[in-house]
Parts: sequence; structure tokens; C-alpha cells
Amino acid sequence: METIQSIKPLIAVLVSICVVPLLVLCKKPNLREGWTFAAAAVKLLLVLSMLPVILNGNQIVYTLVEGVPGVAIKFRVDALGMLFACVAASLWIITSAYSIGYMRGLKEHSQTRYYVFFALALSATIGVAFSANLLTLYLFYEMLSLATYPLVTHHQDREARAAGRKYLTYILGTSIGLVLPAMLVCYHLTGTLEFASQGFLAGACNRGLAGVLLVFFIFGFAKAAVMPFHGWLPAAMVAPTPVSALLHAVAVVTVGVFSIVRILTGVFGTELLGQFDFGVIICAIASVTIIVASLIALSQDNLKRMLAFSTIGQLSYIILGVGLLSPKGITGGMLHIAMHAFGKITLFFCAGAIFMATGKRNISEMVGIGRRMPWTMGAFFVGSLSIIGLPPTGGFISKWYLVLGTLEANQMTFLLVLLGSSLLSAAYFMPVVYRAFFPPPGKAMFENKVGEAPILCVAPPVITAFISVVLFFYPEPFFRLVSMAVRFIGGN
Repeated sequence: METIQSIKPLIAVLVSICVVPLLVLCKKPNLREGWTFAAAAVKLLLVLSMLPVILNGNQIVYTLVEGVPGVAIKFRVDALGMLFACVAASLWIITSAYSIGYMRGLKEHSQTRYYVFFALALSATIGVAFSANLLTLYLFYEMLSLATYPLVTHHQDREARAAGRKYLTYILGTSIGLVLPAMLVCYHLTGTLEFASQGFLAGACNRGLAGVLLVFFIFGFAKAAVMPFHGWLPAAMVAPTPVSALLHAVAVVTVGVFSIVRILTGVFGTELLGQFDFGVIICAIASVTIIVASLIALSQDNLKRMLAFSTIGQLSYIILGVGLLSPKGITGGMLHIAMHAFGKITLFFCAGAIFMATGKRNISEMVGIGRRMPWTMGAFFVGSLSIIGLPPTGGFISKWYLVLGTLEANQMTFLLVLLGSSLLSAAYFMPVVYRAFFPPPGKAMFENKVGEAPILCVAPPVITAFISVVLFFYPEPFFRLVSMAVRFIGGN
């Protein structure tokens, strides 16, 4: 494997930061949104320009500044980071288009502030994806927390402020109280924070201390919404729908699980986790979150809250896959980062389009809506299939490998968890779709005047739903990137 020195990772991070002054100074909405699209396009092109280098088995490295020995603000583009960066950069463009239709359609206030912090959040997300060590990851993780707070509290009413306080309490409280001390202990033990193919903690601590560090990291990255540190996520649903889509698919929660995957593979390493029998503990923690969140989602009437609890459960699939410590399990977990992102963002886009066209938030009020909004509900159906894990959607591919991973690791209990949670997902998604298209006689609740939302709110979910189907037939380059990442960490 060749290591290539290049400033491209830093530029990819800085692009959306550099556009912020232009967004602030723009007086015309069209120009402001034009700059947003320009920055998103440049970021995506920069990320894609590095893709061939990574697919050839190389890494791109850039050190910004080095202070104490073994600690630097440093970027490294590898297969796993490229997977996440491709998902985030591509979905930023689609979400930006959706934001225009949604924010303008509802005449939302402070739209410039919204686009500014959206751009900062994407910079932090790419920074996390391309972090070469634990310090760099931590700094961008915290930057993302602060950048998304104004988005969560966008409406600036009492409910939004309460949600914002809860958001910061959970996210900053756990990262400062758990991740920061764990990081300091790791540096004290090893003299480095650099991610390694088999971790850097091997031989540096005993089982007891390693177990404490593991718990601190898993619960400290609360953006992953592992129970019981999940309460901020449903509360954050008071934000505008594009923000919810950002939280659940492009950034924040995915940054949380990505960070945990980095810790498990780059700090502990699969060999150390297997040596101390930590895999079962990781899978057990994830399984509790998967099942409990799915059961809570089953009882929700508010569509966005149902999707929020669905997200909490689906994120832990990724952690469970890595915790299986088998190549197929890790493959399924990493693939689920991309497959879940496209499926879940489709569902949130649809929820926003429904609210915009009808003003309805509750599932019980959406009987017969499929006949008035066929494109939106058709996309919702495809997104639901992907989250359940059914063909022909990308979600089937990642869950198929997760199931194979449980068999490879001989973990029948976690196989039952995966199958049971998929049945629960079907139990809360399929009735929504069925009642939307096949309402009982005389029960349709929408008049003829109700129709599809504006095109910029309908086209994005249709596009992401289409991509979810394409990923079933052609999961490249995501599958190749994941296979390279699994070989690099030596999952076994």
C-alpha cells in the first residue's frame, strides 16, 4: 500500500467553510443557494477525485499541524473514510435542492443562517471521515455538535430551545465526560492516538481497563444514539425536515456510528476485541438498542418520531456488524452506513413533502394519501423496503451480509435479533404504505385539491429511492471500498 501526500483532504474539508462568508453577504436568495450548490459540487468532485487512488489500494495523507509527539491534526483518506465521504458529499447536493423547496415553500425565517450552519456541518462531517487519528476526529466531532445546534433550534420557540438544551447536554456531556478522558488514557498508555490497522491499544492495557475504555467510547459518542443516550434524537425532530434528514442520514448520527467503528477497528482492533471476548458485549449493547427502539417505533403515531426511533435501531446494526468480528459481519455493518443513509433520507424527505402539501404530521391522518401523492408515497415505499432489508433495494445487501456474519461467527442469538427487528420494521412501515394506497371504503381523508408538494420536495426523495434500487443491482464502489477496509483491518 502506497501512502500519497496531498492537500486534497484538507481542501475538501475547507470548501464549505470558505463559502460561509459568501452565504452571509448574499442578499439575493437565488445567489445564496447558487453558492451552496457550487460548494457542494466542488466538495463532491474533490472527494471523487481521490476515489481512484483509494480503489487502487493506496492512502492519501496530509498533516496540518503537529504539536506533541504522536498527536497531530492530520488527515488520512482510506477506504472506510472514502465510503462515508462519498455518501455525505453526494447527499449534500440532494438535500440542498430539497432545502430550497421546503424552506421557501413554508417561508421559513433565517434561511441564510440555516444554509451557513448546514455548510459548517458538512465540513465537520468530511473532517471526521478523513481523520487520521483520535484527536482530529474528536475536534471535528465537537465542531459538528456546535454547528448543528442552531439547526436543531431553528424555530427558536420554547420547544426548540428545550430540544437544543437536551441535544447539547447529551452530545457534549458524553463527549467531554467520557470520550475525552478515555482519549487521554489511551495517549498515556501508548504515546499515540494514530489509528492503526489492528488498533494501537494491543498489549498496552489489561482486560479490565480495556473494558472501561470500550464502554466510555461506545456511550461517549452519543451521536450514535445507543441506548440509554438516545433521548436527544426524538427531541431533535422539532427541527425543519431537511435538518432531520441531515441528522439522520448525511451527518450527526452517521458520524456517531462511524466514530465508534473507527474506535473499534483503529484503537482496539479486531484481534484485541476477540482476545478479550468484547465482541459479544458490543453486540449485546447494540441488540438491546435495536429491539427496544423498534418496539417504541411501533407505537408512534407521529411520522417523524417513528422515523427517529427507527434510526436509533438501524444505527446499532452497524455497531452489531463490527462487534461480530467476522469478515462478513463487518462488511454488512460498514455497508449499512451507505444503504441506511439513502433509505432513511428518502423517508424523511417524504415526511417533509407530506407536511408541506397537507400540513399533516401523524400517520393516522394519512389514510388515502397515496392516491393524492403517488410519487411521494411510492418513494416512501421504496425507502421502507430498504430499511426493512427487502429486495430490490440496497438495504437487502447490507442486511444479507449481517445475517451471514452472525452465521460465520456462530451467533444465533444475534441472528434472531436481526430477523426479529426486520419483522418489527415491516410491522411499523407496511401499514403506513397500505393505508396510504388502500384506504378502507369511505375512510380517505383527503380532498381532490390535495396534490404533490413542489417539485423540489418531490424530486429528491424519488432520486434517493431510485439510488436505493440501483444499489441493489450495482453496489459498487461502496462494496469494493468496504471489502478493502475489511481486508485492511483483518476482520476475522
